Amino acid sequence: MDSVRFGRALGFGARHAAKAIAGAVDAATAPNPTPVRKPAAQPPAAAPRPQPAAAPAQAASDPIAHAARTAAHVTVQAHVRAKETRKNVARGSKRFGDSVWAPIKKLSGVLWLEITGSFFGIFALFAGQAAWIHRADLHSTPTNHDDHLHFLAFVAMASVFGYFCISSFVRAYRK
Repeated sequence: MDSVRFGRALGFGARHAAKAIAGAVDAATAPNPTPVRKPAAQPPAAAPRPQPAAAPAQAASDPIAHAARTAAHVTVQAHVRAKETRKNVARGSKRFGDSVWAPIKKLSGVLWLEITGSFFGIFALFAGQAAWIHRADLHSTPTNHDDHLHFLAFVAMASVFGYFCISSFVRAYRK
């Protein structure tokens, strides 16, 4: 069978299946044409009345009506299950997202703290190296006051960046 004939046959079957389902849904949502009658209260002394026999046309349509009601019931149940499945899939997707993204979020936060701590550590080392080079300026003469201030600035910078480095690694360890 070539692809064109196969496609036509498949489309024909799909259209007829869709029409059957649409008919079942229409039958399920349509109001009952014969409302259920409540039996009238009979006097206690009266004899039971014989029920009239069903007409042959009505008896022939009973299996069709029963099949239509069954199809409508199955369709409604399938619709209810589809709604429940949709809710369960949404709930499962949310749980999956939480289980996947929570570790990634934690890992990225820890990694960010460690990277920034490393950069602060590099700046602290450079400031410490500069302070070591200018250590002799601590006891400089009053005429060379700028060198003394440079030494103090390098010490302060090394202290601040050292604190930032250590605190970043401590926060990363606590996460």
